[in-house]
Amino acid sequence: MGKKIIVVNAGPRKGWNTDTLLSEAARGAESAGASVERFDLFRLEKYTGCISCFGCKREKNKGHCICRDGLTPVLDAIRDSDGLIIGSPNYLSELTASFRALYERLIFQNLTYNLETPCCNQRPIPVLLIMTSNAQETAYLPLVQNYQQTLTRFVGPTEILISGDTLQLKDYSKTDWPWTMFDPAAKQHRHETVFPEERKKAFDLGARLFL
Repeated sequence: MGKKIIVVNAGPRKGWNTDTLLSEAARGAESAGASVERFDLFRLEKYTGCISCFGCKREKNKGHCICRDGLTPVLDAIRDSDGLIIGSPNYLSELTASFRALYERLIFQNLTYNLETPCCNQRPIPVLLIMTSNAQETAYLPLVQNYQQTLTRFVGPTEILISGDTLQLKDYSKTDWPWTMFDPAAKQHRHETVFPEERKKAFDLGARLFL
């Protein structure tokens, strides 16, 4: 029986950078024989981040967030999966609020506050974290590496893919005021030359991580 991979899109824009790289990684996983189930966080029923109820700290709920809302099916699916691919754009120097909500719930349910066994996750799974950004690739590397470290510790071995200096609009000239921080021609050139390479890398990571 093939592996089951969960793909989570923590960005709102369909067909754009984060969504595209996630789709490529998912295709890669499928090429390796995995089945894929996808969740788009911006299209779920209402949910919140961790509400600090500490229900997951009771023995009978260990490793399970007991808050029931739109994220519950996502957390349940990840828990029963063989791998996780999650992607988010970077807004204002941080991943989206939707990503953070899932991240808090995903990590905290496995945190025990016990020095001897700080993590109660007994079934680590590989993770691919994708971040897209309008800044250069290295601008938020420490941020993504911090997420990588925590995900590795509490979910499973994590690899990262950063796509920077991304194209935000098809036509920058149609904005109501000039976005003079950007060179639209350079953005378009990068999208046509570098972004296809990042798509291939996402595909290859999806295939390799979940073999």
